[in-house]
Amino acid sequence: MKSRERIHAVRLARTMLAALVGAALALVAHPCVTHAAPAADGVHGAFSDWKADAPGVRHRVTLGDLPPPYATASAVNPAEIIARPHDAWPKAPPHFRVDLLVSGLQSPRQIRIAPDGDVFVAESTAGRIRVLRFGRDGSHVSENTLFASGLTLPFGIAFYPPGPEPRYVYVANTDSVVRFPYRNGDLKARGPAERVVSEIPGYGAHWTRDIVFSADGGRMFIAVGSASNVQENPRVSEKLRADILTCSADGTGLRVYASGIRNPAGLAIDPATGQLWCAVNERDGLGDNLVPDYVTHVTQDGFYGWPWFYLGAHRDPRHPRGHQGLMSKAIVPDVLIASHSAPLGVTFYGASAFPKEYRGCAFVTLHGSWNRSRRTGYKVISVPMRDGAAGGEYYDFVTGFITPDGKVWGRPVGVAVARDGSLLITDDASNSLWRVSYQPERAR
Repeated sequence: MKSRERIHAVRLARTMLAALVGAALALVAHPCVTHAAPAADGVHGAFSDWKADAPGVRHRVTLGDLPPPYATASAVNPAEIIARPHDAWPKAPPHFRVDLLVSGLQSPRQIRIAPDGDVFVAESTAGRIRVLRFGRDGSHVSENTLFASGLTLPFGIAFYPPGPEPRYVYVANTDSVVRFPYRNGDLKARGPAERVVSEIPGYGAHWTRDIVFSADGGRMFIAVGSASNVQENPRVSEKLRADILTCSADGTGLRVYASGIRNPAGLAIDPATGQLWCAVNERDGLGDNLVPDYVTHVTQDGFYGWPWFYLGAHRDPRHPRGHQGLMSKAIVPDVLIASHSAPLGVTFYGASAFPKEYRGCAFVTLHGSWNRSRRTGYKVISVPMRDGAAGGEYYDFVTGFITPDGKVWGRPVGVAVARDGSLLITDDASNSLWRVSYQPERAR
């Protein structure tokens, strides 16, 4: 064997050994893992596509995995949405069961659980909020009622004050926040909508507006995405956009809480720490594997880079000059997600129905890519948390929304933990609500 070939063989053997050790360590660290992460793109599996997805597959994207801008062409590859085939069904880890709770919804997006267990669903394009009541065992819907209508692309839903006895249901339209008087058990709004915040810029490239309250109810957080991809046209106003805003419950004192966040589509409060988290759609147009989307805790007055920088001190080539003083302030997010996956919803698992390795973790919905030549996303992932912090990896939890030939029948959007500890997922492609429960003795 020639010297160069011998060196290559040794390096290959070392690489394979390192991969096997890494996979073994991942299995020890997170018992729900059933598959080692596949290698793809020569970047240790960081940017694999949907064909490698399966419940339990581990993913980790690091700054060292990032390619240079324009390493590949910028793809236009929108999903072809089809009706769910008769033999298609979401896939979950062993001993988890996936059931179809409701079909025939209209563009179901964000979902939130009332303190009494009722499920509130935003049907965004229909301009309405629907409330669902479950039967005793949580496996079927006993009431399906229109709570409020006449809204403007509603998305975020929150109950105020936090705790067992809320007095209002807050709804984030694309251009405002309104609230309805509410008591536990209400299936219809008991009064007209009261406008609380009017200063939110509406519509644009990113129209969803999520809302959550801090654990003590002292702050409302409002997520507002950018009006453009990367502010290519300076005449397009980005005032109060690409930000998370904050104000009091009555709408007073509106200000920017964190900035430079291109599209903070989903918000959540970690009940263990009270920390605000968000799921973010990053920018398009730099190639298949730039820029990774992310999930992160949100720092007050933090700057996350958009539009001039991404993932810390990486300058966007479409803004080659200026704002140099902000480079060192750009925060690197906690968990990087394969580029163009489009995370939309995030929730924390504080129940006890799932195995202990899931308790305290975050579940995140990935709506799916359009700006990538090889599809990614179209699934629900779990993000392990240790002492309120994420380690950077994530795992496939629910997959199977794409047919073997690459057509898409399901796109997860909202995710919430039901009162019985099951996980509820909205899907705006099949217009469905799915329930994931843990049943060791049976699973689909």
